[in-house]
Amino acid sequence: MAITASMVKELRDSTGAGMMDAKKALTETDGDMEAAVDWLRTKGLAKAAKKSGRTAAEGLVAVKVEGGHGVAVEVNSETDFVGKNADFQKMVSGIADVAVTVSDVDALNSADMGGKPVSTVITDAIATIGENMSVRRMQSIDGDLVVSYVHNAAAPGMGKIGVLVAMTGGDEALGKQIAMHIAAVNPAALSEDDLDPAVVEKEKQVQMDIARESGKPDAVIEKMIVGRMQKYMSEVTLLNQAFVVNPDLTVGAAAKEAGATITGFVRLEVGEGIEVVKEDFAAEVAKAAQG
Repeated sequence: MAITASMVKELRDSTGAGMMDAKKALTETDGDMEAAVDWLRTKGLAKAAKKSGRTAAEGLVAVKVEGGHGVAVEVNSETDFVGKNADFQKMVSGIADVAVTVSDVDALNSADMGGKPVSTVITDAIATIGENMSVRRMQSIDGDLVVSYVHNAAAPGMGKIGVLVAMTGGDEALGKQIAMHIAAVNPAALSEDDLDPAVVEKEKQVQMDIARESGKPDAVIEKMIVGRMQKYMSEVTLLNQAFVVNPDLTVGAAAKEAGATITGFVRLEVGEGIEVVKEDFAAEVAKAAQG
């Protein structure tokens, strides 16, 4: 399969690998993008995953809790300046109030807000403020106790990161500490059972490939993988992470000690998964071609 410059660029953007490494990975995997990512990880050449997009990456996340129901909604704008605008903040707060009453972002865009659909409210704001905006996503959660936390608050109930934690037992103070932990550490899932089995298996395979690069016997590699997967779970699952408030305990153990059980969480960060790549790729290709 012919490896094109656009394929190389896509792989570089998603892994942070160098241009020649990305090209070699694609060549070795016959242009299979996912396999190329794994190949780079195996060789230790992939950096933290990145995603690029054209969607505006600024704005605010607002959180709202009513009883045992909580919702977090992200409203994007093109610049951080708009996120500090009082009219924009008022609109986002109103959208969060509406979000508590609906089930998903499509229903939210269609829902009534002051006599107009939310989508029309957004359109009117675009005309007034002069920037592109959108309700990008929302997530809700239910529980006996739902606690919210906003990091880098721009106004009450809204900021750059919004977190909701659902628990049985415990109290508001514990929930706030756990929410702050989630904001800081960004776990991928509540527990191992909540992780996609395919993701776990893929990680295990990548770790096996990395271990094999060491040249150690299979029996040794098997023991290495057990330890590495335990470490992986302690890094990506909330209940197994070291609690930032007391690193001697995992989050799960700290909750249990306080008589609480964490049943779920939501974490939304403004612009998460969006990156505008600013580089002259053509110039870089030309430079590499000149040796």
